[in-house]
Amino acid sequence: MNDVASPPDTFDPAAAGWKRVKSPGFGDLIGPLWRQGDGRFGFVATEKHLNLFGIVHGGMMATFVDQAMGMTALRANNDKKHATIELGVQFIGAVKLGEFVVADCEVARLTRSIIFMRCKVTVGTRTVGTASGVWKVAGEA
Repeated sequence: MNDVASPPDTFDPAAAGWKRVKSPGFGDLIGPLWRQGDGRFGFVATEKHLNLFGIVHGGMMATFVDQAMGMTALRANNDKKHATIELGVQFIGAVKLGEFVVADCEVARLTRSIIFMRCKVTVGTRTVGTASGVWKVAGEA
């Protein structure tokens, strides 16, 4: 008998019209990540995302919002390179195996050298987190 709990029926992002994000390197380790339009990203919680207690690890949630807000900032700023200089994440609810997590991101303010972002993270209608961050545009004083 297998003691590992099988995941519930999981959401199929591709079947629902989401597009897979090409994310080489580190992004590939946490993915696959999915995109729906500008500023909306998602992932299906799998076993590799879970912590010791069987819920999605806070580090995964922080990485996910950093990636999602960073990709949103990139598109909003004509693909100019940038780097995260501040990231704040508030964990509001737990995410379980098989759930589809969505980050809705928006640019709060865009200047020549700094991008201010905010994000709401949900599973269905349930809010599971919020985040905000600041990105420095490369080469801009």
